[in-house]
Order: sequence, then structure tokens, then C-alpha cells
Amino acid sequence: MKKLLTLLPLVAATPALAATGPFFSLHNTNFIVLLAFILFVLVLIYFKVPGMVGGLLDKRAAGIRAELDEARALREEAQTILASYERKQKEVAEQAAQIVEHAKTEAATAAEVAKEDLKASIVRRLAAAEDQIKSAEAAAIREVKDKAVTVAIAAAKDIIAKNISAAEGNKLIDAAIGDVETKLH
Repeated sequence: MKKLLTLLPLVAATPALAATGPFFSLHNTNFIVLLAFILFVLVLIYFKVPGMVGGLLDKRAAGIRAELDEARALREEAQTILASYERKQKEVAEQAAQIVEHAKTEAATAAEVAKEDLKASIVRRLAAAEDQIKSAEAAAIREVKDKAVTVAIAAAKDIIAKNISAAEGNKLIDAAIGDVETKLH
């Protein structure tokens, strides 16, 4: 062992020389490292570290899988909602087109009704104007006749006054009174 202790600084000082010699010797550093590694692996296995690491990795994988499933479900839900909104948008666009078409139809119908009402109003106004013209014409004719009668009476009066004497006028008045009595009874 003394020899080992005296060689140890020498082995540590020259790594190339440490690998020379028999492999299964405590003087060989490669053998020592191999033993330490095997011991380390055995300690890890004894304390079930690979199982724990595997469990943690499995748990992490399960968490990632759950997140992926949730993301997939959210994506499908989003696609469903998007499809629903696209359907609703299409329905609203169709309804808007129907409303516009209906409004155009109603506007055309209202325009036709307004045209017919305007025509009827024009016909009524023309009829009223013709009635007023006929009424004014009749009034003018009556007024002209009245004026003609008045002028004729005045002219007849002047002619009779110039051509008939007072005695003849009295006879005519008496005859007219007699005619009136016979016609009234």
C-alpha cells in the first residue's frame, strides 16, 4: 500500500502512464473510472432513479399528450364555431339579398300605384276643370241671354213707346192681364 501511495502522485501526474500496465489493477485509472461508473449506475438502480426518471418522462409525455389533445379539441371547437359563423354569415347575406329584392319589388309596386294615383288625380282634375269650364260657359251664355233679353226689352219698349199711343198701350195691358188670368186659373 505504501507503494501504491507513492505511485499515486506519479499516476496522477502522468495520465498517459496511468493507462499502461494491467487493466485490472487499482493502479490503472481506466479501471478505477470503470468501477466508479459501475458503482454509480448500481446506486442509481438501487435507488430506482431510472424508474423515477422514466416515470417523470412518462408523466411529462402524458401531460404533453393531454395538452395536444386539448389543443386538438380546441381547434375542432374553433373550426366548428367558424363553420357556424360562416353559415350564419351566409344566411344573413341571403336574408339581406331577400330584403333588398323585396324592397325593390315594393318600391316598384309603390311607383306603379303612385303612377295610377297620379293618373286618376289628373283625370279628376281634368274633369273638374271641364265642369268648371262648362259651368262658366253656361253662366256666360245665361248672362249674355239675360243681357240680350234686357237689351231686347229696352229696345222693344223704346219702339213700342214711339209707335203706340197711350190708349193702345192700355188695351194691350188689359189684354195681357186677361191672358194671365186665364193661364193662372
